[in-house]
Amino acid sequence: MIHLLQPEWLWLLALLPFALLWLGRRGAVAAVEYSDVALARKAAQATRSRPGRWLRLLPILACALMIVGLARPQLGHGSTTVTANGINIMLGLDVSGSMQALDFKVDNQRVNRIQIVKSVVSKFIDERPNDRIGLIAFAGAPYLVSPLTLDHDWLQQNLERVQTGGVEDGTAIGSAIAAGVNRLREAPAKSKVMILLTDGVNNTGKISPIAAAEAAKVLGVKIYTIGVGVRGEAPVPVMDEFGHTQLVMAKVDVDEATLQRIATMTGGAFYRATDTGSLQKIYEQINRLETSAQTVSKFEHYQELYAWALIPALGILGLGLGLEQTRFRRLP
Repeated sequence: MIHLLQPEWLWLLALLPFALLWLGRRGAVAAVEYSDVALARKAAQATRSRPGRWLRLLPILACALMIVGLARPQLGHGSTTVTANGINIMLGLDVSGSMQALDFKVDNQRVNRIQIVKSVVSKFIDERPNDRIGLIAFAGAPYLVSPLTLDHDWLQQNLERVQTGGVEDGTAIGSAIAAGVNRLREAPAKSKVMILLTDGVNNTGKISPIAAAEAAKVLGVKIYTIGVGVRGEAPVPVMDEFGHTQLVMAKVDVDEATLQRIATMTGGAFYRATDTGSLQKIYEQINRLETSAQTVSKFEHYQELYAWALIPALGILGLGLGLEQTRFRRLP
């Protein structure tokens, strides 16, 4: 890439049009007067005089090249190598029916849990460009939304399609942990993390949450657990027998003790998100805790190019002076 080390010199180019006007000004008073200028007009029309008119442009062109030379054009040669020691992160997202509860707000408008969680998770993914991230959704059973990948655009597209009601309802926390740990088990990165978000209590699945956490601990997987939802009761949309949707207050039951134990066993942390702001802060805190090591190696070499402007400028000046003193020399 070519760049200028001292580009401020280029402002002098703005003075060159004034120099042209000065060179083209009206000449001095004639030293000899003629009663008939026909002879002078005939001499001015001679072929040799026409190229001589361009001689006054040569100093202007030479000045322009000199100004460019003063600006120090340089050709850069270099390379930048970034080596990122990323983290493998599996996201576990509860998509049971209770995630339709409308206990979160955005701009004073009620929004269901799944919609808020997806927006916060999407931002979290954007802020981890060097990490391989995967996604598991679970209700009565877990299913893989995306394997561990660095293609975060593709991951975001799959996250957007996640909805409740896709599988049998229920909350299989233990099975979700086991599925996430299995995906992380053979991952090459030294740091392996799972972030599990749920709004309920484990009530189905073939493995208990504690047993799954034990396996995660043995395999070196750190688990952050997030319990989401207000404490007490939350409005949940329910369809009646006539096909109409009504809001029914339902009890919120998050097994905080189990989630806390899972996080403690694996070296992670437990969080409780009761509103949109607290959920965003939780993912921001996890983002700060799990940092990716990154090494940057940069090599740069610059080749000076000012000679490519100054040498032609000197040549043009020499040519102009030579022509003025020889072929296009003016008679006094």
